Amino acid sequence: MNINIIGVGKIKEKYLKLGIDEFKKRLSKYCKLDIIELDDEKAPEKLSEKEMLMVKDKEGKKILSKIKDTSYVIALAIDGKNLSSEELADKMSDLAVRGNSNITFVIGGSLGLSDEVLNRADYKLSFSKMTFPHQMMRLILLEQVYRAYRINNNEPYHK
Repeated sequence: MNINIIGVGKIKEKYLKLGIDEFKKRLSKYCKLDIIELDDEKAPEKLSEKEMLMVKDKEGKKILSKIKDTSYVIALAIDGKNLSSEELADKMSDLAVRGNSNITFVIGGSLGLSDEVLNRADYKLSFSKMTFPHQMMRLILLEQVYRAYRINNNEPYHK
């Protein structure tokens, strides 16, 4: 299985980099993992609705340029479906059985994802109604993907 994670924004915090590196190492046993880090659009703190849409559209075009046509796209979106860890494991197993060997998870920037990216997504996944920093979401996503592989392989992992 090929897992791609497209994330907007650079990871600057050392503790997040260390955690991401740890889960990349752990996941190497189960899948080919590629993390694509895209520059976020620079924007002032206060933006009009139109300016926010412009920023999301620019980031969206960068994201879409990195998605392979054959990839099953899972967008992380606050209004997506909430799944338990076991349900995510089932989803990933089902995708593999159905021949989807390329899965791309997309994490937007601080303003979220453009409508164009959301429309390209085959599935929208929400981790919570809460808002998390997009850099931290990368680590949380990697941990859950790792957990899914452990569940699907009937291997122990802390609960």
